[in-house]
Amino acid sequence: LDLSNCSLNSVPPGLAEATAAIVLDLTENPLTTLPNGSFLGFIHLQSLAVPLTLECPGGRDAWQDVTVDRSSRLCQGQRNPCNTSVELAWPCPENSVCAPDGPGLTQCLCDSPFHGYKCLREGTFPLLLFGGILGIATVSLSLLLWGTQRRKAKTP
Repeated sequence: LDLSNCSLNSVPPGLAEATAAIVLDLTENPLTTLPNGSFLGFIHLQSLAVPLTLECPGGRDAWQDVTVDRSSRLCQGQRNPCNTSVELAWPCPENSVCAPDGPGLTQCLCDSPFHGYKCLREGTFPLLLFGGILGIATVSLSLLLWGTQRRKAKTP
């Protein structure tokens, strides 16, 4: 994705939809900062060129190789932050596993069959029980209202 020399003052909002990008060029733009969530979901990004005034997103540790030339900074080889010897700032809860979510970003995914808040619920959602109770409550309330309100209806 070549966005070089596009007179961008900030990261375009549509960039969030380009998470499948492997190479991204933002050089020759008057960018002053890269907001923290700009590259959320960019797990396939392997080469990013930014103006010299900006650092690589996630810092030097998020990339295998950072090279600087006269007008740009090239960040290559995105590292998996889950495979480092440095302990994560927010370790994943029990029953979950760390997964990369962009340069220097991580997410915790629940192991199967766990789900829900902090991966504490086991099994699947009780869809039949939920649907049955909801259906019975709806029919009961409808019959009750029909029975109590029909006498107030005007007869022709």
